[in-house]
Amino acid sequence: MSEKNKNSTPNVPKFKFNMYWIYGAIFVAIIGISFINEASFSTKKISTNKFFKILESNDVGKILIINKNIAEVYIKKEAETKEKYKQQATSPLFRKGSPLFQYDFGDLQNFENKLNQYRVNKNLDFDVDSDSRGSFFESIIGFLPFILLIAIWIFFMRRMSGGGSGSGGGGQIFNIGKSKAKLFDKDTKVKTTFENVAGLEGAKEEVQEIVDFLKNPGKYTALGGKIPKGALLVGPPGTGKTLLAKAVAGEAEVPFFSLSGSDFVEMFVGVGASRVRDLFKQAAQKSPSIIFIDEIDAIGRARGKNSMTGGNDERENTLNQLLTEMDGFGTDVNVIVLAATNRADVLDSALMRAGRFDRQIYVDLPDIKERKEIFEVHIKPLKLADDVKIEFLAQQTPGFSGADIANMCNEAALIAARGNKKAIHHQDFLDAVDRIVGGLEKKNKVITPKEKKTIAFHEAGHATVSWMLEHAAPLVKVTIVPRGQSLGAAWYLPAERMIVQTEQMLDEMCATLGGRAAEKIIFNKISTGALSDLEKVTKQARAMVTVYGLNEKVGNITYYDSSGNDSFVKPYSENTAKIIDEEISKMIELQYQRAIEILDNNKEKLSTLAELLLEKEVIFKDDLMKIFGKRPFEDELTEIKAEEKVIKQTEDKEDKEDKEFKKDKEDKEVKEVKEDKEDKEDKEDN
Repeated sequence: MSEKNKNSTPNVPKFKFNMYWIYGAIFVAIIGISFINEASFSTKKISTNKFFKILESNDVGKILIINKNIAEVYIKKEAETKEKYKQQATSPLFRKGSPLFQYDFGDLQNFENKLNQYRVNKNLDFDVDSDSRGSFFESIIGFLPFILLIAIWIFFMRRMSGGGSGSGGGGQIFNIGKSKAKLFDKDTKVKTTFENVAGLEGAKEEVQEIVDFLKNPGKYTALGGKIPKGALLVGPPGTGKTLLAKAVAGEAEVPFFSLSGSDFVEMFVGVGASRVRDLFKQAAQKSPSIIFIDEIDAIGRARGKNSMTGGNDERENTLNQLLTEMDGFGTDVNVIVLAATNRADVLDSALMRAGRFDRQIYVDLPDIKERKEIFEVHIKPLKLADDVKIEFLAQQTPGFSGADIANMCNEAALIAARGNKKAIHHQDFLDAVDRIVGGLEKKNKVITPKEKKTIAFHEAGHATVSWMLEHAAPLVKVTIVPRGQSLGAAWYLPAERMIVQTEQMLDEMCATLGGRAAEKIIFNKISTGALSDLEKVTKQARAMVTVYGLNEKVGNITYYDSSGNDSFVKPYSENTAKIIDEEISKMIELQYQRAIEILDNNKEKLSTLAELLLEKEVIFKDDLMKIFGKRPFEDELTEIKAEEKVIKQTEDKEDKEDKEFKKDKEDKEVKEVKEDKEDKEDKEDN
């Protein structure tokens, strides 16, 4: 067959044997036999005249009355050879001993009287008998309720056991305790590799070592090292924990079992523990191998806490079995367990100890450098315009996870397509950020001119105060277009700090209260529009007093418990609670008065900014520079950045020199070894 014909041949489905075909064949055979056995197949209906004519000829051997209204006429054996019966008696459908004729006589009593009369008058010798009979279809209808109940029972049994034709007989109810893990091996290879995972350098290094251990165990065992039992990936949602596990599956050329923590949970008691046993048994048979359990907190929660069912809780049984399989007697096979969760604080301490999960790899939200790398991965399939600035987008997305950035790139593509553009522009990415952070723009929302003016001054107040404060985040954009639940919004470019000082937190609180302060100064009235602002500053102030110990009166003390065990206990007295409330209120009020003072000194500029906002609806950093001039602290910040740049250049130079020095040293050592070898060979020749 030619290649062309090969390609044009339709895909013919392969023949697959099914047990239900045998059941169908048996059912058809039963129906067929019943039809063949039916007397009506070979019996001919006759009229009254013909019946009595046959009766008079004394050819009738027996008359069988069926259900009191039909007479089946049996002809004597010697009469079957007569010409008038011969054709019907020799028919292939006729069976020996079957009635040849059928007569519908009507009233039974009249018919019996006529038969007796004919028998006496004509001296006939036929027999009369009666029988009660039902049809095959009537029998089927009688058994229909039982057939229906059996069918429903089979249906539910198949549903509970996970479907009909599961692999390895998975459709049977007896396989409910089998593991539901998906196996990825040389036949079903995962295409994700570490190259597809941007950022996460520390986490990649940790898991790469596990992959290397499985590929080259001799490198480690030669020094007496042991294979780690497990690694726990911990971090906020969307940071790439599952993606990292996929990369391990793609890189490690060993069998990889993947499943979720909820796959162990079932309505039947003991099923979870059975599935754990079966999973580790399968993994041990394919050793060395990796097991990946996503969302392990579904079964790994701390035992004995908030349990209403006592010690026989099904989840606890599953966890106990997992603990035994990970580090118990007989666990000397090369099976590594990878797990992922964003709730490490609720996991059982026995699960977290060394010897089970030897390594806890924290997968944090990406920093600015990692965000840039993630953007470069996700923009590869996109058609970009020349004005897209990846570095600026990385700066604009603090706190975004890898999943958020992927969503943002997709959202930008959708926005560009909505505008019938040939490529995705930089503004489309900025609009995508607005869409994700602020929500969908609501252009049809009805806002009165008075409300719009209040919103404009509120947002202008935020922008003004943040511009005038040293540690407040610099403004990027202000809008009074309603988005989501907010009537206006301001976007800032916060500095990514590892630690935050008291002055920085106070400046942020002051900038947050700038909206309400502007309403007070301009209208001498305040509105409900500052709800989210008040919520934010109250949380910040409470954290400063009770968590971080940044209040002088309360002192260097924290009431925060990272274990989460004090949720129902107040860790301080009533007197201390009163002091905490007073200090929080005082702190917020001081920053509010500070915001009023700043806006009072810049009232004209505030009004100019608000009027511009009412006119344009959206203003940017450049508009603020025209009104307020350069930020008072911009020069200082520029000097710090320049200093950091010089330090980085110096470090890069030193690293380069170190590398060159090491290379020269290695070359020198190689040269010396070579010379020694040549000298040795010369001596041997001599």
